Amino acid sequence: MGSARNGLQAVELIRKLEPELVFLDVHMPGLDGMGVVRQLREKGEQLPHIIFVTAYDQYAVEAFRLEAMDYLLKPVDKNRLAETIDRARRVIQEKKAPEPASAKTQAAPRTKLLVRSNNRNFIVDASDVIYATIDNGLITLVTTNLEGQSNYRTIEDLQANLDRDLFWRVHRSYLVNINRIKEVVPWFKSSYQLRLDDRKHTEVPVSRVQTRRLRELFKL
Repeated sequence: MGSARNGLQAVELIRKLEPELVFLDVHMPGLDGMGVVRQLREKGEQLPHIIFVTAYDQYAVEAFRLEAMDYLLKPVDKNRLAETIDRARRVIQEKKAPEPASAKTQAAPRTKLLVRSNNRNFIVDASDVIYATIDNGLITLVTTNLEGQSNYRTIEDLQANLDRDLFWRVHRSYLVNINRIKEVVPWFKSSYQLRLDDRKHTEVPVSRVQTRRLRELFKL
């Protein structure tokens, strides 16, 4: 999907392309491989599976502390690489496998949410939320009448407490209310943005992974 020349570019590509698997070197200009993972975590991003590929074995403990899937030493043995890729493929496929009916049981979605704005705590109807976005670990909720911060720490936690048929994770950093989509805007390389009906007419990117659902949802 993409290749980065340095650690800072790696962070931006991972946020933009949302890959399922990333091979990272430890020593890179600008930001090392460990720093890439830490920065993504600090930004509240959902991490892809990480495999470190490096000539230095002394970083293995730190790599697995950061929950790396594997740690390959250069020069990389082809058989060892094949085993790693097969394992990654199995893990990703298992993650995508449908959950059994018993596992899908969850609490009823919340109908009220707390929004902090101007040092006040407002209670809003979930249906009035237009979209939520996360930046540097802070979730902002935009509703029909106000904008403020959520008390949830991650987009995943917020989505888990809302109606999944109504709130759609269109991008790693955005959760939108389907009923508040005003326009589908064609973007570069067959991708799209969603223009929402908030006061600013915010345009939200649709990730490559979610483009298929977008086409199905609106018969594009």
